[in-house]
Amino acid sequence: MSAINRWHASPQDGAAVTRDKVTGEIRIPLSLFSIDTHQGDVPLVLSRVEGELLHAALSRLLNPSYPAMTAAML
Repeated sequence: MSAINRWHASPQDGAAVTRDKVTGEIRIPLSLFSIDTHQGDVPLVLSRVEGELLHAALSRLLNPSYPAMTAAML
Protein backbone atom coordinates (compact mmCIF):
# COMPACT_ATOMS: atom_id res chain seq x y z
CA MET A 1 0.00 0.00 0.00
CA SER A 2 1.47 3.35 -0.98
CA ALA A 3 1.75 6.03 1.68
CA ILE A 4 -0.66 8.33 -0.17
CA ASN A 5 -3.50 5.78 0.14
CA ARG A 6 -3.41 6.21 3.91
CA TRP A 7 -4.30 9.90 3.75
CA HIS A 8 -7.79 11.29 4.07
CA ALA A 9 -9.48 14.58 4.88
CA SER A 10 -12.44 15.31 7.12
CA PRO A 11 -14.28 18.54 7.90
CA GLN A 12 -12.60 20.34 10.81
CA ASP A 13 -14.53 19.89 14.05
CA GLY A 14 -16.29 23.09 15.03
CA ALA A 15 -15.00 25.10 12.06
CA ALA A 16 -17.45 27.02 9.90
CA VAL A 17 -17.57 27.04 6.12
CA THR A 18 -17.19 30.62 4.86
CA ARG A 19 -18.08 32.44 1.65
CA ASP A 20 -16.59 35.59 0.17
CA LYS A 21 -19.58 37.81 -0.63
CA VAL A 22 -17.78 39.53 -3.52
CA THR A 23 -16.20 36.59 -5.38
CA GLY A 24 -18.47 33.77 -4.21
CA GLU A 25 -15.37 31.78 -3.21
CA ILE A 26 -16.12 29.09 -0.61
CA ARG A 27 -13.63 27.89 2.03
CA ILE A 28 -14.21 24.54 3.72
CA PRO A 29 -11.86 23.92 6.68
CA LEU A 30 -10.45 20.39 6.51
CA SER A 31 -8.30 18.29 8.82
CA LEU A 32 -5.78 15.99 7.14
CA PHE A 33 -5.04 12.53 8.52
CA SER A 34 -2.60 9.72 7.77
CA ILE A 35 -4.52 6.66 8.91
CA ASP A 36 -6.00 8.16 12.09
CA THR A 37 -3.14 10.50 13.00
CA HIS A 38 -3.87 14.21 12.54
CA GLN A 39 -1.31 15.77 10.20
CA GLY A 40 -2.61 19.33 9.95
CA ASP A 41 -5.40 21.56 8.76
CA VAL A 42 -6.00 23.14 5.38
CA PRO A 43 -8.91 24.95 3.71
CA LEU A 44 -10.49 23.50 0.59
CA VAL A 45 -11.01 26.62 -1.55
CA LEU A 46 -13.65 26.43 -4.26
CA SER A 47 -14.83 28.98 -6.79
CA ARG A 48 -18.57 29.57 -6.86
CA VAL A 49 -18.91 27.32 -9.93
CA GLU A 50 -16.81 24.57 -8.31
CA GLY A 51 -18.96 24.83 -5.17
CA GLU A 52 -22.14 24.51 -7.24
CA LEU A 53 -20.77 21.48 -9.10
CA LEU A 54 -19.70 19.82 -5.84
CA HIS A 55 -23.11 20.54 -4.31
CA ALA A 56 -24.86 19.00 -7.32
CA ALA A 57 -22.62 15.92 -7.28
CA LEU A 58 -23.13 15.35 -3.54
CA SER A 59 -26.88 15.93 -3.88
CA ARG A 60 -27.09 13.28 -6.61
CA LEU A 61 -25.17 10.80 -4.45
CA LEU A 62 -27.31 11.48 -1.38
CA ASN A 63 -30.60 11.67 -3.28
CA PRO A 64 -30.58 9.82 -6.63
CA SER A 65 -33.82 11.56 -7.67
CA TYR A 66 -32.04 14.98 -7.52
CA PRO A 67 -31.85 16.42 -11.07
CA ALA A 68 -28.49 16.47 -12.80
CA MET A 69 -26.86 19.89 -13.11
CA THR A 70 -26.34 20.94 -16.70
CA ALA A 71 -24.09 23.62 -18.17
CA ALA A 72 -27.19 25.72 -18.78
CA MET A 73 -27.82 25.83 -15.01
CA LEU A 74 -24.42 27.44 -14.41
